[in-house]
Amino acid sequence: MFKFIRRIFTLLLTLVIAIPGYALFVTWNAAHNPTIRSGQVILVPGAAQLNGTPGEVLLARLQEAKRIYAAGLAPIIITVGSGAPGDRTTEAAAGAYWLRHNGVKRSAIISIPTGRDTRTQTIAYVAEMKKRALTDVIIATDPYHCNRAITMAEDLGATASCSPVQEGPNSLKNSHLRYLAREAGAYLAYITLGRRGINISDHLPNNAIKMQGL
Repeated sequence: MFKFIRRIFTLLLTLVIAIPGYALFVTWNAAHNPTIRSGQVILVPGAAQLNGTPGEVLLARLQEAKRIYAAGLAPIIITVGSGAPGDRTTEAAAGAYWLRHNGVKRSAIISIPTGRDTRTQTIAYVAEMKKRALTDVIIATDPYHCNRAITMAEDLGATASCSPVQEGPNSLKNSHLRYLAREAGAYLAYITLGRRGINISDHLPNNAIKMQGL
């Protein structure tokens, strides 16, 4: 009986260590070893904006989207994200405005003012892609956000890759272990609960750490 209890305890302890370890590894690996290839659209996940001006996190994503758009990796950029109560504009609109005024033609931009967390934004933009018979998306986002963003998109039927930001507060050179741990935890929450219809929003208030709107 003692041996049986010890085996059960050992198994549980192994799972407690292995499962979070797996989440940390896949999140870290997607950030450090991205597969960047051509696609049909580039997706800019929403993040905080102030009166139509992108915050630091959103700006870095927009700059990365513009960079790979100019490199010819995809002909369309989608911005997505709603606004906070009282906002005069949305994350999607702020992103679209910045792109238009920084060399991206209006006809190449799709703005979807929906969603304040990764899950709801993903549902919104994948639905729009399906309406347009598009399936292949490049997500321009923070390195440690790549794994979860790709997973959610592919669960909804898209083919996804990620082009991580090279500058900004959430770039690899500026990110901290706190962000890696948070994203690994959010990924675990999604694959264990989110896939079963229990959505745990990852939206943070604007005065929280710098990963707003993830």
